[in-house]
Amino acid sequence: MKFGKKNEIKLDILKYNIGLIGESGIGKTTIVKQMCEKLAGRDGYMFLECGKEDGADAINDINFVNCPEWSMDYEELSNSMGFEDFVDDVVENKTEDWKDLRVVVIDTYDQLLEIAKPEVVSMHNRENSDKPVKSIKAAFGGYMAGEDKATEIVLDKLWSLKTVGVSFIIIGHVKQKEQEDVVTGQKFTTLTTNMSMRDFNAIKTKLHFLGVASIDREIVQEKTGKKDNKGKDVTKGVVTGESRKITFRDDSYSIDSKSRFADIIPEIPFDVDSLIKAFEDAIKAEQSKSGKTLEDTKKEQANEEAKKLKEIAKNEELNKEKKELEKIINKITDYIKENKSNMALIKPIIGKSKELGYNNPTEITNIEDAKEVLSIIE
Repeated sequence: MKFGKKNEIKLDILKYNIGLIGESGIGKTTIVKQMCEKLAGRDGYMFLECGKEDGADAINDINFVNCPEWSMDYEELSNSMGFEDFVDDVVENKTEDWKDLRVVVIDTYDQLLEIAKPEVVSMHNRENSDKPVKSIKAAFGGYMAGEDKATEIVLDKLWSLKTVGVSFIIIGHVKQKEQEDVVTGQKFTTLTTNMSMRDFNAIKTKLHFLGVASIDREIVQEKTGKKDNKGKDVTKGVVTGESRKITFRDDSYSIDSKSRFADIIPEIPFDVDSLIKAFEDAIKAEQSKSGKTLEDTKKEQANEEAKKLKEIAKNEELNKEKKELEKIINKITDYIKENKSNMALIKPIIGKSKELGYNNPTEITNIEDAKEVLSIIE
């Protein structure tokens, strides 16, 4: 039996993994919010303000939840919830509570890794109670194993969102870094992430689009009216104009951007319509190579999406039923343990289980049967 299939380019921008990094205060959160509202509607997105990030505070009417920690129950007063808890709730209740949600924005990715690190330390200590550690550097044997585990649990959670049809967009900060060319050994300066390159590359390799937002400044040299010790005019650089831009491809490699789409426009003005158009044009250019019309592809993908939503709803229902079944069986087994010395209380439970076709309550696989057994002790 042969396996595999030919890939078909998805037309929905939000089906792709998107990243936007840029200078602090340049407007990353605002432009991503605008894009999400245009593509998914006002209820179709959610910003997760991770760790010590609080950019949403300055943006009116943005949908957001604070995630100061990896795991914590929702606190309405502070609008705070653990990152893991939020993701798990979406995955478990997508078709009921989160039916309109299409994309989650991580603001910022480096802060998400920071809140994952204490969880990794806790994971290590749970699994190695005889050798507890206090630092991520020492977790899971050290030598960056702890940091790699933090990346692993973050990516696992982001991909669990994708299983229920919810995409992610990451936001991050930048700084100038000196790097070395792996072939020539020559050093050069690039505008790239403020994270460690190890952490950044782990997510960068998963992105379809990575835009870098920066300010393009026009600088001219003007005379200061002073002379140097050789009698020459002293000049200074003066900014005469500046504009914000987003770069997707830089042939000089001075900006650490990326696109998996060959026909992406290299650079655009920093505005939401240009951003959406850049994605759309790159996707359409690749789709045109399929030989199918755009309209035919849209219809096919709409039908596929409807089927996927039905499958997601079915799986969600099955998972909820499985959890409820486990909960009921735990109640029954706890009751048996508590009353193991009193066979008069236990015999009816065993008897009913056998009547339903099970040797004992732990073998029950049908939730209605489990409820029937539970009714004996409630």
